Amino acid sequence: MIDAERQRDEGPARRRRAREVAYGFMSHMTGDLPGFEEATRALFGGDVRAFHARVEGWPADIASHLSTLAAEAFDEEIKD
Repeated sequence: MIDAERQRDEGPARRRRAREVAYGFMSHMTGDLPGFEEATRALFGGDVRAFHARVEGWPADIASHLSTLAAEAFDEEIKD
């Protein structure tokens, strides 16, 4: 029963940790870039499309690393 409860909480806890790690990187590296606040709202709101739309104009290496950090923060991948 305890193991089942741990497994049930694993998804939300993993997403929360991913959001916190991504936000830490964002705040240090991109806090003064255009769209920072909107990207933060999208990250914590779970809006993967809005998040990627806001970071795509940032330096490519930073946006790429941030996308990697934030990947587990979202419930699903972008589906085109």
